[in-house]
Amino acid sequence: MVQRGRHRRRRRGRAVRAFLAGTALALTAAATMISASQATVSADPGAVKPLATAAETDVLRLHERLEPRSTLDRLAAGMGRPQGVRAVLADADHRLRDAADCSPADHEALPVEPAATRAYCFDEADTRSWRAGAVTTSGDADDDGLWGQDRVILSAWTEGSRGLARVAFIDATDQDRLTYSWVLLAVPVEGGRDFRALGSEVSGMVWYQDKLLVTAGDGLYVYDMNRVQRATVDAPQVGRVDGGWAAHGDRWVLPAVGSYRAGATHPDYLSLDRSTSPDSLVASDWVSEDDDRAVRLWRYDFAAGSDRTGLLATDPRGYTRVDEAYETAAPGVGAVLSYRANWYLARATDDDGGPGTLWRQNATGAEATECGTDETTRCWSSGTESLSYSEATGEVWSQAGRTLFALPLRSIDGSLG
Repeated sequence: MVQRGRHRRRRRGRAVRAFLAGTALALTAAATMISASQATVSADPGAVKPLATAAETDVLRLHERLEPRSTLDRLAAGMGRPQGVRAVLADADHRLRDAADCSPADHEALPVEPAATRAYCFDEADTRSWRAGAVTTSGDADDDGLWGQDRVILSAWTEGSRGLARVAFIDATDQDRLTYSWVLLAVPVEGGRDFRALGSEVSGMVWYQDKLLVTAGDGLYVYDMNRVQRATVDAPQVGRVDGGWAAHGDRWVLPAVGSYRAGATHPDYLSLDRSTSPDSLVASDWVSEDDDRAVRLWRYDFAAGSDRTGLLATDPRGYTRVDEAYETAAPGVGAVLSYRANWYLARATDDDGGPGTLWRQNATGAEATECGTDETTRCWSSGTESLSYSEATGEVWSQAGRTLFALPLRSIDGSLG
């Protein structure tokens, strides 16, 4: 497949906050760079290798299963009228810290080179026992970068011991004051008479049009952003309880409206690519560095019909079509992003702590962001699982631990060796 770039007029984001280019982050980056410069340069993975045979791509297909309308209506009848994103943002009861108020450990999660131009962090008390996962924004949802009049960031978190997954709905319209509310991800059961927790880690998440696609152990779950429900009981349980409905103490719950079940392989990481026609969902799978199997990169087209907004294109039997697929020799990569024939792949550090590596690969070769006088490629954040690019602002958003950050895509390209 030949990708067709679509050039749109980009809207400028607000000016970069002064302190992000100032002393606090500069000192942190310098200290981290000393450690990074002592690392060896990562092996060059070379060009991506196309997967062209049916045997190679059929295992990547998904099968669509949408919840019956009666199930969704029964749940709404029991819980009350569904709400949208605006209602959740208006009910925000938490605030992200600005970079100047983040801890040294939060600063160490930032990339060395290129440097973040926006950075925020979650409060430790609000995320204790929760693990950060994927990020997506209203720049994925709509090409103007907004959802209605709001600029929104979604940050996923998982509590593995209880199978809980929740998403911070962050109001980023005022980028000097980011506020958020927690929304628990759920799955309807018993025909809509109850719901359960998602029960899966959220390593991948994309908000496209009015749907939110989320990774799960057996494929993807689909959520309708116009069907957020308010919990009516503040209790640690999930689902129907005496006196109403509980969401593990959160005020809001988002029940799934469908799923895409995988066969032999399921996506682990996701992002959106608006440079293809039609827009496409990008996916990759996790492969350990000790495994001989190559990491696979592939994409699905989104549906074009007005009756299937935010859903993937499927054949008459409900199977998705893999539009293109590749293998990469870069081991241990997590976050994936594709834009204009380039694949951006984030690789964690080999040991605990320290910077990781960000590769840009295409059909001709590979390059990594560099830092330090010895051209080391250990320059990226150590634990990112998600890359989300907004054409409207030109920014890539990511998350490592409690730290949420953004930087221009052009600065990534400019840092490549």
